[in-house]
Amino acid sequence: MSSIACYHATNVNQTAQILFPVNVPTAFDYAVPAGLDLARGDFVFAPIGKQMKLGVVWGFGTAEPGRELKSIVDRKATRPLSPDMLDFIDWTARYNGASLGNVLRMVIRNYKALDPSAIVTLYRPSGNSPKNLTPSRAAVLREGGPWPARASEAAARAGVSTGVVKGLVKAGGLVAESGPVDPPFPEPDADLLGRELTIGQKEAGEDLAAQIRTGRFNVSLLDGVTGSGKTEVYFEAVAEALRRGKQCLILVPEIALTQAGLRRFAERFGAEPASWHSQMGEAARRRVWREVAQGRCKLVVGARSALYLPFPKLGLIVVDEEHDTSYKQEEGVIYNARDMAVVRAHLSGHSVILASATPSLESLHNARNGKFAHIILPERPGAAVLPEIGLVDLKEHVPEKGKFLSQPLLDAIDVVTARGEQALLYLNRRGYAPLIICRSCGEKLKSPDTDSWLVQHKRTGRAMCHLTGFSMPMPRECPKCHTEDSLTSVGPGVERVAEEAQEAFPNARVEILSSDTAGNPAELAERMRRMEQGEIDILVGTQMVVKGHNFPKLTFVGVVDGDLGLAGGDPRAGERTYQTLVQVAGRAGRADKPGHALIQTHQPEHEALVALAAGDREMFIGVELAMREMLGLPPYGKLAAVIFWGPEAAKVDALAKKFLAAAPRADGIEILGPSEAPIGRLRGMFRRRLFVQAEASVNLSKYMATWRSKIRTASKYKIQIDIDPQSFM
Repeated sequence: MSSIACYHATNVNQTAQILFPVNVPTAFDYAVPAGLDLARGDFVFAPIGKQMKLGVVWGFGTAEPGRELKSIVDRKATRPLSPDMLDFIDWTARYNGASLGNVLRMVIRNYKALDPSAIVTLYRPSGNSPKNLTPSRAAVLREGGPWPARASEAAARAGVSTGVVKGLVKAGGLVAESGPVDPPFPEPDADLLGRELTIGQKEAGEDLAAQIRTGRFNVSLLDGVTGSGKTEVYFEAVAEALRRGKQCLILVPEIALTQAGLRRFAERFGAEPASWHSQMGEAARRRVWREVAQGRCKLVVGARSALYLPFPKLGLIVVDEEHDTSYKQEEGVIYNARDMAVVRAHLSGHSVILASATPSLESLHNARNGKFAHIILPERPGAAVLPEIGLVDLKEHVPEKGKFLSQPLLDAIDVVTARGEQALLYLNRRGYAPLIICRSCGEKLKSPDTDSWLVQHKRTGRAMCHLTGFSMPMPRECPKCHTEDSLTSVGPGVERVAEEAQEAFPNARVEILSSDTAGNPAELAERMRRMEQGEIDILVGTQMVVKGHNFPKLTFVGVVDGDLGLAGGDPRAGERTYQTLVQVAGRAGRADKPGHALIQTHQPEHEALVALAAGDREMFIGVELAMREMLGLPPYGKLAAVIFWGPEAAKVDALAKKFLAAAPRADGIEILGPSEAPIGRLRGMFRRRLFVQAEASVNLSKYMATWRSKIRTASKYKIQIDIDPQSFM
């Protein structure tokens, strides 16, 4: 508290502004009781409406004469949010057009985390041979860990009653001791030796460590080809930050948060990092939040929301796979975690590393203009080399009727599996078929209240909507014309591709990896182990296979549909296609055996695919940046989207037109729309959208905030602002 100025109230005219973690645009004034010392960032209790709520002291002021204010009731005895964290909350809200209270709600995840951990009785093995070692007691000693553990935890793992655990104390096999329910995380050791680095990797690691030693804000783009060892290189920067007593945050796409990935951190630093992701239970979230907030947890690996954990001593943020679209939060507070990571580092005065084999064009532009340091890893270490990439023109190599794998792909799979090597077939479509259509009347099955086709899942016998989660058994008849057995599957999903691969190679071990088949973390880890050990011959996968996996025997990658990402009006379609296909092709040949990839396409002349086949990234970047500059698109201009939602289509249309009419006049602004969104109805709500294109010099966030303030909406209608949209659906 000594570094944060305290405020001591001596009369009723002195006030504090309290921000609550609810959907409010600003903080509210409260009287400060005499004798209550407060600092900006303190957690306090204050009445709002008829409820007593926890809020945060946002600032101080003086009450207007004669104005009656409610009083703060109490201050919570816990560490306040740091000034730079408060500034970051404010910046996030202003830039992204979000309410201040909703951003604070992202920070305050679990109120119980503000209290110290409860102290309970824990048990651990004594190391002595107990008397009367019954089978139940032996099961506790064998299966009750990890230790120390509560009696209920050890008993559940061993399949016995808690009485057996407590009886082992009397028998001398266990020792009882007091300890916190949420134990601290082990300290990472920055001085453990990592893997042997090549000369190029050592130089890159030293460059990153030197940036940490400046103790000032800086951004580095770590630009390395697939398999070049980027993780081991940025570990050197993590180690330097840890030596300086700082906390480190490594952001990863959620799909990369695997046990194998976390194990690499444990190998390097002697302790597994704290992890933060959407599948965590409340107890795990409480533990991580508390330990981070108290400065005791030094190393966190997490998905995008980990950026809003209240680190008091943050010294480094790494954004791994910085180009990945999963860093964009699309619901609630809409933000891009990559961009907000740079902002947070700037406000706190520390380093950021953006790492990728296929950096976003925005990051590359900033690196080449000198805003970011540009650190390049141009090759794989040792004998590993980049895979050769070829294109299969589906106009020339047409698959058999009803099939989706061309002969060149089948021939390549046959060659590598005959050598005892592995093949990967990539298609970013879950399920068996993306469309179910009636042969009699042409009806396409859609999700109720949503303009989204239902996807057939043959393994489960269900039709599912991947947008809303709606699921139903596959119908026997068409819901419109009621003709039985008239429904047919159109197009391939991974299940259908796996079925075709198994038919073509009946002796091969074929498995599917997608979010539908991954199961729980233990099941996913087991599938990864089998792939690493060569127990799977052909893996058919979605986006889950693209990142964070090294399979030594994988030497061939076949992309079933290289055109999938090129459809629609997304101005980043070419960039994303190039990035995804480089990443998936890069799974091949990462050990001592050379790899190759084939991409099936109907557009072999597309600049992204031509550059891939030529291995010429600069050619693609040059063409794409020239197109962006000509059209005024990022990084040469700015974009915002406005999405209108409501239960009645006519009223949504009227709201969109009213909003358009209220647009402030300004130079350097062009407005496109409004029009119906590609998915015009979602969860019963009709959707319209418009786009705002601005010159680079325009403060687009301020312009959009001014515009939004002119329109009020009815309770069931919503106007959503998206700065720098990544999705155009």
